[in-house]
Amino acid sequence: MDSPVEDGAGVAVDGQDDGVAGLLAFIDACPTPFHVVERAAAELQAAGFTPMDETADWPDASGSRFVCRDGSLVAWRHHTCEAGFRIIGAHTDSPNLRITPQPDIGQAGYRQLGVEVYGGALINSWLDRDLGMAGRLATPSGTRLFRIDQPVLRVPQLAIHLDREVNQKGLLLNPQTHLAPVWGLGLRTPGEFANVVAEAAGLASDEVLAWDAMLHDLTPPTVAGIDDEFIFAPRIDNQVSCWAGLQALLDAPADAVPSAVLCLFDHEEVGSVSAQGATSPLLPTVLERIAGSRDSLHPALARSLCLSADGAHATHPNYPERHEPDHHIAIGDGPVIKRNANLRYATDAVGEAAFAAACEKAGVGHQIYAHRNDMPCGSTIGPFAAATTGVTTVDAGVAQLSMHSAREMCGSQDPLDFALALSAFLSAAA
Repeated sequence: MDSPVEDGAGVAVDGQDDGVAGLLAFIDACPTPFHVVERAAAELQAAGFTPMDETADWPDASGSRFVCRDGSLVAWRHHTCEAGFRIIGAHTDSPNLRITPQPDIGQAGYRQLGVEVYGGALINSWLDRDLGMAGRLATPSGTRLFRIDQPVLRVPQLAIHLDREVNQKGLLLNPQTHLAPVWGLGLRTPGEFANVVAEAAGLASDEVLAWDAMLHDLTPPTVAGIDDEFIFAPRIDNQVSCWAGLQALLDAPADAVPSAVLCLFDHEEVGSVSAQGATSPLLPTVLERIAGSRDSLHPALARSLCLSADGAHATHPNYPERHEPDHHIAIGDGPVIKRNANLRYATDAVGEAAFAAACEKAGVGHQIYAHRNDMPCGSTIGPFAAATTGVTTVDAGVAQLSMHSAREMCGSQDPLDFALALSAFLSAAA
């Protein structure tokens, strides 16, 4: 299905109309982490960045370069290590429904697909939506991305006549038995899913050996609200941060001092423990190769700062009691610095001051978030990035509502302000 969102790749972050169009086009182009990396790589190459091969020697990693590993990417502008690194980290994945290895199922006369819940998804938000599929396929010659932007799937909700107390007692969903999407009538057909995705990727069905595939909502991202103050979109957490970090890196000078680094990690929503997650050696290894040696790397890290960019909870107007009462967070009031005494966020006083200064330099406001003491706090890549690199790290992001829903919302100005603040963060002297 063709998207009505006009492509806005490479637009400047200082014009709201162009900037928001660029963000919406980015989200629309990226139904999976693999598509985020593909899109970011294309924008980097268009701006003169050179792709690097992880399997090859890097006799010289200076200049504007990037490297991809599956659903993760690290990009940089490097001139000298004398002032250390300014690092922006974000994550490419979002909670969703993912296709099982043997997905061709069905009952009661319907053909269905087996799915597994990925991350902390609000699974009720996936009901009664027009759903497509996307991901990557493993073939004898490598991997191939695919995308089906047609309403081929739907998870139908049970009628109220068959669940009379749903509005009084709440909707209870069993992720094993209640989430299998319908995509046809008749008996299940073994191998049907492989045939469909092979055709979508331009492959023969016997070329598809395995897949990392997931569902996505087909409603386009849009500017919304009576005064156009909001963005309604899927995957705001955390593609807004990916986009804002990318704009900041593209805005950085080629001879940036400190060296400017952007790392987009997969698998944050399931704990970051993977070969390309934030707990992996990906970032430390790339930084060492940029520095040229471990002896050069260690003093550079001691002079560095990292910003973990991820969505922040805006105070919900219908549930204000769920929030810390002395840390009200408003959509439209600027980037949110996140603090937690138990280090679910990595921010300390030094990091908070550094990013607050960047916001002031950029001419945007900032807010401070703290979680209620009587509720468990979420986390980010921030603590992992700090632990694997030893770099002072601050957690910050854009305020949003409906976090982890199939469709989320944030302010239409906030991503632009965040991009400006991130650009100022990269350009500040370490």
